Amino acid sequence: MNIPGDPVILLSYINTKLRDNDHDLDELCKELCVEKEEILKKLESIGYTYDQEKNRFA
Repeated sequence: MNIPGDPVILLSYINTKLRDNDHDLDELCKELCVEKEEILKKLESIGYTYDQEKNRFA
């Protein structure tokens, strides 16, 4: 599946999916057929990291 290329839009997209579907990041990546590292790198480029406890990027 294609995910948004713009990191800011990706942040909103991923956090919304994590919140609405109550997945963790690993499950979400599997569902979207996307490498976890791809998402982590894109969001780290704008200063966001995954908070496993809160299940969101902050």
